[in-house]
Amino acid sequence: MRNVLITGGAGFIGSNFVYYLLGVEPGANLVTLDALTYAGSLENLRDLPDVGRHAFVQGDICDQPLVEDVIRSRQIDTIVHFAAETHVDRSIYGPGQFVRTNVLGTFSLLEAARKVWMEEQQLGDATSQQVRFHHVSTDEVYGSLGPQEPPFTETNLYAPSSPYAASKAASDHLVRAYGHTYGLPYTITNCSNNYGPYQFPEKLIPLMISNALEGRPLPVYGDGGQIRDWLYVEDHCDAIWRVLRHANPGETYNIGGGNQPTNLSVVQTLCEILDECRPDAPFTPHRSLVIFVADRPGHDRRYAMDITKIQRDLGWQPRHTLVAGLRKTVEWYLAHAQWVEAIRKEQDYQGWLVRNYNQR
Repeated sequence: MRNVLITGGAGFIGSNFVYYLLGVEPGANLVTLDALTYAGSLENLRDLPDVGRHAFVQGDICDQPLVEDVIRSRQIDTIVHFAAETHVDRSIYGPGQFVRTNVLGTFSLLEAARKVWMEEQQLGDATSQQVRFHHVSTDEVYGSLGPQEPPFTETNLYAPSSPYAASKAASDHLVRAYGHTYGLPYTITNCSNNYGPYQFPEKLIPLMISNALEGRPLPVYGDGGQIRDWLYVEDHCDAIWRVLRHANPGETYNIGGGNQPTNLSVVQTLCEILDECRPDAPFTPHRSLVIFVADRPGHDRRYAMDITKIQRDLGWQPRHTLVAGLRKTVEWYLAHAQWVEAIRKEQDYQGWLVRNYNQR
């Protein structure tokens, strides 16, 4: 990796990856391409280490001429594709944007990479290993698991349930098709639910933290019995880096945190941590703020990831337990109240919460 293009690098996982890669790849130059929609912000890239090795380009991944120009002018040899619409709730209210960004945007990136890497530079079999298109996907492409079903493996058939999951499944298929048809060197990772610093505050964990600190209700869908596999974002970044460094082109890896709590259990654990960190808060015990709201349409009941393959092939496993990761996350949000306020002011954050929760 000499010159790395990170799409969506001003978003939650993308910005964490920018921080991580600057630390572990001292010889690499990074370019972030981000449209700065509601979930992306330059606030996430404000305190980068070794900032001279990072450049920011504001732009849409659907703008293929722009993407081609960035790849060509910056001599990009590695693309790490995070840019996506990711919030399932938003995909239910407005699926069109998810199809545009996740499907057409990925197509635009693939076409740009194929044109620059494989046509203009005429890369053959011997040199094609020098470039890599890495696509970041989700466990939601596999659908929902029953209570006793084994965790998802890389060979599970796709059965997406939401417009978001369907759009990511389509993008996965496009990446594999470009590898099979054109020989584009690619890898894919399917990750479970991420959490940690810089996550947009409408997602479950930062929403619960922010609302609890302000004494607002903690809305839990349905009975709160939905099960997810929670992955601390730094562990995810480490896994992607290992795939880029050591995985063969054409490989797919599942990445998960190795846990299966219910959503209600996660919220209750957050409340306990907040009770410890803010014992004098007027809202303790914070779990008294929990309320149950109508479930969202088509809500998958359970996800679980089998990470045997990445453990075996690349020696990766998550370093953070769920409790340790949640504690670090709470501490980060407590120490970065100004970041939360800045992010809220950039977008119609409160309006979205009213539409999504109060109107159920």
